[in-house]
Amino acid sequence: MVISKGRQLGAGKTVVVAMSGGVDSSVAAALLKEAGYNVIGVFMRNWGQAVNGICPWAEDQKDMRKVCDKLNIPSYTFNFEKEYYEKVVEYFFEEYASGRTPNPDVMCNKEIKFDVFRRKAKELGGDYIATGHYARVIKDESSGLVHLYKGLDGEKDQSYFLWLLGQEELSDILFPVGEMTKQEVRKLAKKFGLPTAGKKDSQGICFIGLIKVRKFLKTRIDAKPGPVALEDGSVIAQHEGVYFYTIGQRLGVDRINWPDGDIPVLYVKDKILKTNTLVVSGDSSLYACSLICDNIHWIAEKPKLPCNFEVAIRYGHKPRKALLASCGNGKIKVSFQEPQRAITPGQSAVFYNQDKLIGGGIISGSK
Repeated sequence: MVISKGRQLGAGKTVVVAMSGGVDSSVAAALLKEAGYNVIGVFMRNWGQAVNGICPWAEDQKDMRKVCDKLNIPSYTFNFEKEYYEKVVEYFFEEYASGRTPNPDVMCNKEIKFDVFRRKAKELGGDYIATGHYARVIKDESSGLVHLYKGLDGEKDQSYFLWLLGQEELSDILFPVGEMTKQEVRKLAKKFGLPTAGKKDSQGICFIGLIKVRKFLKTRIDAKPGPVALEDGSVIAQHEGVYFYTIGQRLGVDRINWPDGDIPVLYVKDKILKTNTLVVSGDSSLYACSLICDNIHWIAEKPKLPCNFEVAIRYGHKPRKALLASCGNGKIKVSFQEPQRAITPGQSAVFYNQDKLIGGGIISGSK
């Protein structure tokens, strides 16, 4: 088993594993112990509020402790609710209130898992930290730089969420399951006799789970009805509030007042906050050839622009070939070889060179 190329395994080193109570982090801990590390399991309590009567963290914490007992490793719980609310939840609301659609998992990784948790793990005596992410870290021995790669399981790859990590963080991270497929992880969980072997993968937003985003947003953002208009300005419906919609989202036909004939399939194309208008169109109008992104971050060395990479515009989007060029003020223009659907402000544009993650930025607009 390869934990990470270019590293000696075990050798009396201590690794603190972020354990969510799921199968991936459980197997990560088991593999590290098998490799000779002193393993410490830590559950992060980031969100303890019951939403819609559901508060799943307590069950997850129990599962994590059962796994630690099975592996005979110490377990701790770190309470990061204050930090999480300030750095992730507030960001989530602020972005939606600005008309953008954020990815809170990206911010969670940057601010919590690989910052607050990483520093706390060091206080526990950790030489390394580890998670159950499907990603790979490989050090270039000639340059000394550490690079981030996609996980070998293309269906489960989570490198997209990690583009804000840098050399300091990557230097002491282990991703034990990054070299494996999900099927292999499940088999190992059974082999190790882990209580989480048959547990389903978690879904939904990292801190509110399966509750609908709109319902959660309404706890902080007031619903302000307004017009739903076609690109020519014709008003065909009323919306609950532009903040609750995202680019590319299909508009429910029950909301549409259509004069004659069959109601067409319409999607959100734009949100005009100034006039509280939701602009909708047919699918063909959702495609754009380029985007602008800011808040640029490079994993290792900054490449010389312009240059060609493959770019993913959301999680699960297959990276597409594009030309990256500077457009001033720290921003980058990404020009695709083929038009891309529903480029959404607030989402991350992540740059790849084949399987290597080069960097990324936050989408601010499309053309």
